[in-house]
Amino acid sequence: ELGQIVGSYFHDDILVKNGFTDWIEVFSYVKTKAVAEPLILAIDEYPYLTENDASTSSLFQKGWDEYLKDTNIFLILSGSSIAMMESETLNQRAPLFGRRTGQILVEPLNFSESRKFFPKKSFSDFLNIYTITGGMPAYLQQFVDGIEMSEEIKKKIFTKTAFLYNEVEFTLKEELRETKNYLSILRAIALGKRKLGEIVNETGLNKATANKYLSVLINLRLVKREVPITEEKPDKSRRGLYIISDNFFVFWFQYIFPYKSYLEMDNYNYVLQKMFNGLQYDSAVNSGFKIIASQVYERVAGELLTAWQDTIFAFERIGRYWDSAQEIDLVGLNSQEKKILFGECKWSEKPVGTDIYEDLKKKAEKVAWNKGDRTTYYILFSKSGFTDGMLARAKRDGVFLVEKDMLV
Repeated sequence: ELGQIVGSYFHDDILVKNGFTDWIEVFSYVKTKAVAEPLILAIDEYPYLTENDASTSSLFQKGWDEYLKDTNIFLILSGSSIAMMESETLNQRAPLFGRRTGQILVEPLNFSESRKFFPKKSFSDFLNIYTITGGMPAYLQQFVDGIEMSEEIKKKIFTKTAFLYNEVEFTLKEELRETKNYLSILRAIALGKRKLGEIVNETGLNKATANKYLSVLINLRLVKREVPITEEKPDKSRRGLYIISDNFFVFWFQYIFPYKSYLEMDNYNYVLQKMFNGLQYDSAVNSGFKIIASQVYERVAGELLTAWQDTIFAFERIGRYWDSAQEIDLVGLNSQEKKILFGECKWSEKPVGTDIYEDLKKKAEKVAWNKGDRTTYYILFSKSGFTDGMLARAKRDGVFLVEKDMLV
């Protein structure tokens, strides 16, 4: 098949008919075609090749060293399995180690980029979709602009034959040899057990084992360790919380994993009712879909801030703040200029009033970062706008106001 593709590109009927016998023949052939102008040879899903034949990377090493290295050929190896790509190309013991000239980690699309898939949807309607899919194009494509979201969820996620129904399990199996303990840890985090000790207690794993599994999940970009944004040494902070970083993983562990027995019996409406009534399978966690969407809105607000740095100030970092007594949704810092921005995000049907602003100011006063020697700014994000009193107060105090995604 590769011979047919390459032969068709170079109008080589003999190659189309006979194909290649091995990879060395591929490298030898393309070398002869890259004399006059540069040539790109891109191999997608490279890990599949190495899984089928363990000698593949050694053959590519030989091909690069003896045929391609000093030519006009750009060799691109790509793959969806992070673990396999790293082990086959970045690991010190890998045959291809030391031969890369660059690497790109293709991240999920951010909110603004993802929204282009749904130009007809309102900000609020799209945020609900993004809360489920995150920025993965394949997930976004499961939804159709103009169709009711609940119907799409039933058809594209809750149905047993749907692409996304077992997606989390398939993803973990693709990256990991065994998935049981990883599923337990992810489920614990989804239940709100975000401290290491809480995860250990919930899963029954010992601390060292839990740490090892968490490190793997962090390397796979499925989990992140978050610390208060003001921490100067985040790696040593004892306030770290573990967060599932993939939106769809959060959704799956909230509404598919615990309800699989219901979904297997085609009780889609039962699960949708739990989802949209703000209920959740563990009553100890107040985490209905609206709460999950509000958490996503907080992250979207952080993304929006990066686009407004010329208006506010240049940020060194943006994140959340918490201590034993309080939490602040959004904080932006500039340590060189000793500037700090405190923000609150409200994803509710009620306009934000001055009470929210006053509460934010009180919480900000308790944050020790450069206290007494800093310039403080405030910003409020709201799904449903602001009261007249808050609009007047913002004008007087210089508070930034954002309705959905627009500066007021």
